[in-house]
Amino acid sequence: MNNVSGALPEELQSRLNDVARRMDIDEEELLVSLIESGLEDSEAALTKRSRPEPPQLFPNQDVTDDHPMSPQDTKLPFSFIDLFSGIGGLRLGLESVGGRCVFSCENDRHAQKTYESWFGENPAGDVAELSSSGAIPDHDLLAAGFPCQPFSIAGVSKKNSLGRAHGFRDRTQGTLFFHLAEIIDRKRPPVLLLENVKNLKSHDRGQTWNTIRGTLEELGYSVFNRIIDAADYVPQHRERIFIIGFAKDVFGEEPDFLFPAIPEGPRPRLRDILERSVDPKYTLSDKLWNYLQAYAEKHRKRGNGFGCTVAKLGGTTRTLSARYHKDGSEILIPQRGRNPRRLTPREAGRLMGFPEELVSRKAQVVSDTQAYRQFGNAVVPIVISAIAEQIVRTMRDVVVSQSANGCILKAGTTPQKESSALASQLGRRKPR
Repeated sequence: MNNVSGALPEELQSRLNDVARRMDIDEEELLVSLIESGLEDSEAALTKRSRPEPPQLFPNQDVTDDHPMSPQDTKLPFSFIDLFSGIGGLRLGLESVGGRCVFSCENDRHAQKTYESWFGENPAGDVAELSSSGAIPDHDLLAAGFPCQPFSIAGVSKKNSLGRAHGFRDRTQGTLFFHLAEIIDRKRPPVLLLENVKNLKSHDRGQTWNTIRGTLEELGYSVFNRIIDAADYVPQHRERIFIIGFAKDVFGEEPDFLFPAIPEGPRPRLRDILERSVDPKYTLSDKLWNYLQAYAEKHRKRGNGFGCTVAKLGGTTRTLSARYHKDGSEILIPQRGRNPRRLTPREAGRLMGFPEELVSRKAQVVSDTQAYRQFGNAVVPIVISAIAEQIVRTMRDVVVSQSANGCILKAGTTPQKESSALASQLGRRKPR
């Protein structure tokens, strides 16, 4: 690398020196980062040219030509509830397409504090106490980042042997998903947006996913699912499964829904979210840095992938986890002439794609430890926005009535109207 750096024209060498000094990193590392970035841009351009066009939402050419989808068609006033809400990543994404939150629920008191500071409302507590109550209002869409838990099959097997029906209440009893299913059964929301970890499908040898999907189908929903990597939206590899449900009595047996296509252009880069001036307290001590290196080396010799990772400034980081506050080992930021450092809480929020006004030091109402935990447990709002835009397209096509209970899809006793006329009317409504 010294040979490459030395071969640069004098003007470029001077600029490289100046930028490295201002960024407080080593010249060689900066040069490697720039080369990686250039290669990523070139690879992205080649991929874009070779990538086939995504499937059309409206394959009928006459319909597509006569009624093109305009930008405002990606928004629609609808009501939603935010369960297992964390710090509101799902809410931010849904509000960006016109959604209006009418109820939220989160059990962690630290997350409640952040949620209230950001949105002006204190979420209700234990979802187990809400599932059988009448506290939850009617809504068009139920959003939930529910925990993943194994299901017991003992009770189901016993009832099968006795020839008795069981249903979701027996299959999911004792789990938080049971309470979520009860709310869905009681409120019958037309649309579901659920989020979970990538390995949900393989959890408990596939039994967990089979139970969840079977329960939603039993409750009358067409189920769509996809694992999406947030690295196409933020500079972080973060794969999560998203589950969309459309009530068959509203959308029919085969809803016209497609997950969002991969965004065009190069992926975001880590360097773009880093602060210029960082408190020295985020730099690793010699003791911790030496320990992390020794730990990583031990696992490398065993052929394992465990250990710390010094991130590449021009690339994408590993997944930010809720344990990041412990040592920051999965995402360390290189520093010139010093040990690497952790991300600051503000940078962690940026890495997750939260708005700048919410991740500033002034907006932080919890300790650094809690802020890291909250961002590590959160969803990426811009990914939710992309999915929600596709949900809105499906909703627009099948809106059947405007209900007196404040929901645009949950009809209640209001007579049905012409779908096209109602869609036009809804386009003029504004969310509160």
